[in-house]
Amino acid sequence: MSKPILYVKQGCPWCEDALKYFSEVGLELELIDVRTDPSRMPELEKVSGQSKTPTLKNGDFIVADFDVDEFKQALRENPEEAKKLGLSA
Repeated sequence: MSKPILYVKQGCPWCEDALKYFSEVGLELELIDVRTDPSRMPELEKVSGQSKTPTLKNGDFIVADFDVDEFKQALRENPEEAKKLGLSA
């Protein structure tokens, strides 16, 4: 099973908060920094319809341009996805 993808930008404070949160909850991620690898920006835009980070993609579940509280809200609204990620809703 593939890891969830987290699109970030180096120096983004929301990305730093998200990385800290995901580390604390033990979620393994494929990390894509679209600032250090700009060739991946079109992929982010295709996935989420925008260019803002952090953006998490796990299969068809996408949470774009979020802070940690917004991500937790998305999990509460999508308990099956929370379960797939191994996180509590």
